[in-house]
Amino acid sequence: MKIIQNKLFFILALFLVSNMVFSQDYSADWKGHFSFLNIQSVSRGETKMYVASDNAIFSFDTVSREMEQITTINGLSGELITTIYYSEAYGLVLVGFENGLMELFFEDDVDILSIVDIKDKQNIPPDRKRINHFNVVNNLVYVSTDYGISVYDLENLEFGDTYFIGDGGSQIQVNQTAVYNDFIYAACYDNGGVRKALISSPDLIDFQEWNRIRAGNYRFIQEVENNLYTIRNDHYLYRIGEDNLFSVLIRYNTLPNDMTSVDNKLLVTEKNKAFIYDNEFSEIAVVNPTADYPTEFSCATIFNDNQLYIGTKNIFNQGKPGFGILETNLNDLTNFNEIHPDGPLLNTVFSVEIENSNLWCTFGGFSASFSFAGGIARTGLSNYKNEQWINKPYDSILAAVQIPFYLSDIAINPFNPEQVYISSYYSGLLDIQNNEIMGIYDENNSTIVPFAAELCLTLTADYDREGALWVTNGRVESPLNRFKDGFWTSYDLTNIINSPTSNLGFSDIVFDRSGNVFFGSYSAGIIGLNLSGNGEFKNIVEDSQNMPTPYVTSVAMDKNNQVWIGTSNGLRVIYNTTSFFSESNPQVQDIIILEDGVPKELLYQQFVSDIEVDGANNKWIAAIGSGVFYFSADGQNTIRHFTKDNSPLPSNDITDISIDEINGDVYFATRNGLVSFGSGSSETQQTLANAYVYPNPVRPTFNITEEKVKIKDISENVNIKITDIEGNLVAEAQSRTNSRYKGYNLEIDGGIAYWNGNNLANNVVKTGVYLVMLSDLDTFETKVIKVMVVR
Repeated sequence: MKIIQNKLFFILALFLVSNMVFSQDYSADWKGHFSFLNIQSVSRGETKMYVASDNAIFSFDTVSREMEQITTINGLSGELITTIYYSEAYGLVLVGFENGLMELFFEDDVDILSIVDIKDKQNIPPDRKRINHFNVVNNLVYVSTDYGISVYDLENLEFGDTYFIGDGGSQIQVNQTAVYNDFIYAACYDNGGVRKALISSPDLIDFQEWNRIRAGNYRFIQEVENNLYTIRNDHYLYRIGEDNLFSVLIRYNTLPNDMTSVDNKLLVTEKNKAFIYDNEFSEIAVVNPTADYPTEFSCATIFNDNQLYIGTKNIFNQGKPGFGILETNLNDLTNFNEIHPDGPLLNTVFSVEIENSNLWCTFGGFSASFSFAGGIARTGLSNYKNEQWINKPYDSILAAVQIPFYLSDIAINPFNPEQVYISSYYSGLLDIQNNEIMGIYDENNSTIVPFAAELCLTLTADYDREGALWVTNGRVESPLNRFKDGFWTSYDLTNIINSPTSNLGFSDIVFDRSGNVFFGSYSAGIIGLNLSGNGEFKNIVEDSQNMPTPYVTSVAMDKNNQVWIGTSNGLRVIYNTTSFFSESNPQVQDIIILEDGVPKELLYQQFVSDIEVDGANNKWIAAIGSGVFYFSADGQNTIRHFTKDNSPLPSNDITDISIDEINGDVYFATRNGLVSFGSGSSETQQTLANAYVYPNPVRPTFNITEEKVKIKDISENVNIKITDIEGNLVAEAQSRTNSRYKGYNLEIDGGIAYWNGNNLANNVVKTGVYLVMLSDLDTFETKVIKVMVVR
């Protein structure tokens, strides 16, 4: 009853506040593929706990063993989470973020409410808005932040006062608060020490109410059944007496990552140990990582006096991922159980590739200048197949190949999807077959040679139509390599790139209908290899050739044999690949669109990170800082534009895109996680032999006008007529005319056609049998499919 009453207060309060926004649930069209291995914070109720990873949350019921994910798909922001609090009394969860955002949701509803007061506060510097801790006292939440303490009222869903408790009312970092003997205590950095004030004081906004009882920098403070404990930045833990005397109890080897009070027990989590004490600080147990789980601890909680749950962390400098939550029993600390939802190794996705619904992704990667930030380059691989993730941590791959590596791009063999090649900055080309690491191609067994010492800058790779693998290798004279039937060939580019060491890298490799090769360079623009002619290289790089910059970031070949070129400063197209090689001074073209009647260049000066072509020849284009654009085949119409604000994208910086040609799912890789969108566009088929209609029959419960009847596995150039059983025409469409998103009753999008159930008079058809007549306009193949509609 308490939870129901509180939720009623919550709903009523929404009508009275203007600084809160409900996030949209996107689960109908989107899926999240987040990692839950690197745990930031955990909070528990009687039998259930909520666990925060980097930027996603999962719940775990210790009785039923059920787990539930809460991610950007449900409306979570996707920002970096710093702390979480679960109130069983209110039946809600509070989430704090690095940027000062707070989010709130009820556990039985998961409608996520974004609270932006701190995030948008003008008088707080951006680097001072971090949420560090929630301390709930009755209906008030004392929010510890990097600027002080803010008070949030759970009954009225509004902020109260903000306490700037530094000297002279200055902003200081407050890490935690605790209530003890009618006083509220604050553990502070910025040499703020430990400060306390009478919690019943009506004037806590006055900094003079907050007395500093000890100088220094303090990370944690917790009350455990009439005892108050704090940890200073130099690793010492103190008991604070009623007379404000600090008594040293222990010094830890490292500064603990977390300290919390649960069921009259004090839990201190050091990176290599988890300590459990009773209220008088008598040691109950000490837990260490085991050989099976070589990890670092981040936080902990306990149920039923002996069931311990420990959060784990990624160890980037060792290439070891976390294990989510480790469950153990204080009566047997030798056994652990790994608890987390299925997901990839990390959320820092660098590259993603899918073939025949077999998806691979790499992490970390490198910057545009080929530098590594924060040690995130030592990562592994993740493979998603049959809706399950298979993860290969860095150390497991290192053990197999015995050389260090940094993984980047992915090439899946279209003729054998179980064979995958992974490019590696520094170490060559990793060969994986049937999920087993077979070895590495480098200067010892291929034409891939190092640019310095034993360092091979292996970059992009892809297959041509003949089954040959093409690989680029940076900063060498012969950076383009071909691998076919066990033989390697390399191609000298010194006539294009005079100083090979100055060209740090290359972008995507694509092939035209004649077998010619096109790929992007970071210093020499777009490069083509005329394999169908004289075998010479040619490039477009100059401003006089309409190139906005020599830095080509992405290349795609569309279904009209046109080369789409993404650069760090805009978008260009080669409309005729033959003239590229035949003309003495070939040009690239920009795309001019009308925006409110004014001609403008499409994606003017945008950093284009990737371009992908779907089954309907439409273009998915990622622009750093601007999210993802979905354009019509010619780029003249924007079908969709996804950003962090109108979709579950966890970031507007998209590092890579890949499209599942079978079902049309589009995968977006970002530094904050991987998500996919069910676009409904799939690849066309060679024949109509396998074409089918679904759902069939169309039942009354099916919303035919919105969800639409699908005609799948159609050919590229097809005419479709739908008639009733008497032969009266109901709808008609043709591939080159009735494309999707134009408002037609019958639309064709690649290998799928969509019928909204309307007839030529724009009325929904009646119950009956309808004939779907397919005619391939190139081969003259025909097929008729019956579909039953029940209204």
